[in-house]
Amino acid sequence: MAEVSAEARIEAPAGKVWARLTDFPSYGEWNATHTSFPSGGPETLETGATFTENMKLMGFPAEVLWTVEELEADRALAIRGKGPMGVIVSTRYSLAADGEATTVRIEGEFTGAAVSLMAGKLKDSATAALTESLRKLAGLVA
Repeated sequence: MAEVSAEARIEAPAGKVWARLTDFPSYGEWNATHTSFPSGGPETLETGATFTENMKLMGFPAEVLWTVEELEADRALAIRGKGPMGVIVSTRYSLAADGEATTVRIEGEFTGAAVSLMAGKLKDSATAALTESLRKLAGLVA
């Protein structure tokens, strides 16, 4: 298993950050691992919704079938997906209002046999991608 996380304070209200975070057509503008949604994002963002995302991590392309596991508007979005080689990926975005700013935390987890072979490199690459994603997200909403 490999666990990763990143956190940033974004100088924008939680509602504005949430709107960008859940605007799937513009996902590629800030998400450093995202390459496309072959069938678009989820039709309706709700618990149980599914969607497919093409991603790139450590230079390798991957297709992940995501399911929304937790959804609380302006506060939390958790998704869990199945990727190649039996890898299970979990991502949780949490937002905490802090006056006119928002603290955004992204936590990720990778499990599966293939992960154990490259856990260290995966952690480094994924952490860098999360940090870059938060930087880009902040630039779009601030």
